[in-house]
Amino acid sequence: MGIRSATEYVEFFINLEMGNSVSFLSFVNNEKLVLRHKLQNKEFKKGVILEGIKILEELSKEVGILGEKKVLEKYHRVKN
Repeated sequence: MGIRSATEYVEFFINLEMGNSVSFLSFVNNEKLVLRHKLQNKEFKKGVILEGIKILEELSKEVGILGEKKVLEKYHRVKN
């Protein structure tokens, strides 16, 4: 798993250009589901997967508190 921070998850979501058809919260929940399925596979490093799930759970909480737009703005890297 290459994504190791909330910023990287937001950038990944934005780069997929799904914002108009898939909400960020739906994306986060789907990613958590995928990682939980990977936990069942013994070939993956569980610590890295658990770290990813923790990041996604924190993002879910932030979306619930701040709203999707604010969370995306908070973690989106401005490219100059």
